[in-house]
Amino acid sequence: MEKREITAMTYDELAAFCKTAGVPSFRAGQIFGWLHQKKVGSFSEMTNLPAQFRDKLNDNYYITSLKIRKKLVSALDDTVKYLYELPDGCCVETVFMRYHHGNSLCISTQVGCKMGCRFCASTIAGFVRNLSAGELLAQITETERDLSLPVDSIVLMGIGEPLDNYDEVVRFLRILSDPRGRGMSLRHLSLSTCGLVDRIDRLAEEAFGLTLSVSLHAPDDETRSEIMPVNRRYPLSELLAACRRYTEKTHRRISFEYALIDGVNDDKKDAEKLAALLHGMLCHVNLIPVNPVAERDYKKSNREKLAAFQAVLQKHGIETTIRRTLGADINAACGQLRRSETVKEANVTCNLPEKVT
Repeated sequence: MEKREITAMTYDELAAFCKTAGVPSFRAGQIFGWLHQKKVGSFSEMTNLPAQFRDKLNDNYYITSLKIRKKLVSALDDTVKYLYELPDGCCVETVFMRYHHGNSLCISTQVGCKMGCRFCASTIAGFVRNLSAGELLAQITETERDLSLPVDSIVLMGIGEPLDNYDEVVRFLRILSDPRGRGMSLRHLSLSTCGLVDRIDRLAEEAFGLTLSVSLHAPDDETRSEIMPVNRRYPLSELLAACRRYTEKTHRRISFEYALIDGVNDDKKDAEKLAALLHGMLCHVNLIPVNPVAERDYKKSNREKLAAFQAVLQKHGIETTIRRTLGADINAACGQLRRSETVKEANVTCNLPEKVT
């Protein structure tokens, strides 16, 4: 019998297992606590469970663990970037960042990405598979274990499109926020999407209280479709309508991510168009100097253009910040480390069939 991933099970699922196993229901709380509070790596460490029951757990389940394939530490700001190897040999990136308000962790939700955004290294090698909820959680656990530091906030902005892996991401959010486990408030979590309209509407119904970050990156359909193919499916009019529905439903401000690319989307006229698009919306704009990718010829805008773009938005009453660059000396931008390892080895692959969905 194939073992199940116990770290991907909700509290209720654990309680159901305990019932069928003929053990008291309070054992579910003990297991959940061991996994998500004490973060144990084996069932033998669950010392308040009967030995026979621990054996039964070990026979039927496994605790997700990741291997550190590569670790880079920035000499500039102590940002730490991990290339984690998953149980099947696939690799994903996780980035630990220090801020004055606490420690933040940017985690991946997929191995590769289907979305094809032209400025992003994550999509170049193509899509392999979704991550499980347990693999999402393991990125947090393994990082805390390695650094002996707590993670205070989470950003779903690593490799992959979180809303393309909707069910596992939602499962992850429920386990992460369960007060019987880690109990993290989802107000400390930001989820980034390129704009899957149907999933944004579904997410609004979940009432999680998280921050939704929408990768916009262009103020018109022609430019956005060129750099973000998802716009051909969900043009700006549909995306922004969904964003307005989201804010009306959740009363949460949306953060729009806008990577400035020299000569593509960084003119003052682009800023005026963007201000018109976002007029009256409960939102914030985060301006990002685009990260250079070896396979692309895009260049980041200079500081003067960034400042001028910001000034136009602020003139129209739109709250705008310029993102601080972290880990610049360790290629901390999404997908760059995994891509460099893939190119170097020409074979960072998974032990899976070719067609995995």
